[in-house]
Amino acid sequence: MKLRRRRTVMSEINVTPLVDVMLVLLIIFMVTAPMLKQGIDIELPKAKGKQLKSEERINVTIKRKGTIYLNNRKVTLSELVRKLRAIRKLNPNVYLKADRHVPYGEVVKVMAEIKDAGIEKVGLITEPVSRLK
Repeated sequence: MKLRRRRTVMSEINVTPLVDVMLVLLIIFMVTAPMLKQGIDIELPKAKGKQLKSEERINVTIKRKGTIYLNNRKVTLSELVRKLRAIRKLNPNVYLKADRHVPYGEVVKVMAEIKDAGIEKVGLITEPVSRLK
């Protein structure tokens, strides 16, 4: 005599594939997260000051060899003035970052061009001094 088993639908959820996918995504995000915060590699001078709020702002960066960047895009001095004139109504504040090895005259020349573009508020960004106790 043959016994017939009654087939039932399995109602449990198999979570193993879900866990596999989540672990792969976690690894991908852990590898790519440090690459998201890219910028221009400069050595800022150290000075006392307060931390700036994280907001949308216009950054002008001067690298060691004198190359100028406007928000991570390489520009010439004349392009910088032209672009700053175009956006001065939207955001009249500019933050200047210069490598500590850039001659003072270069920094002043760029600051004068920023002022010439009609921007009156120029902030200098420095690296905070680490206090050892």
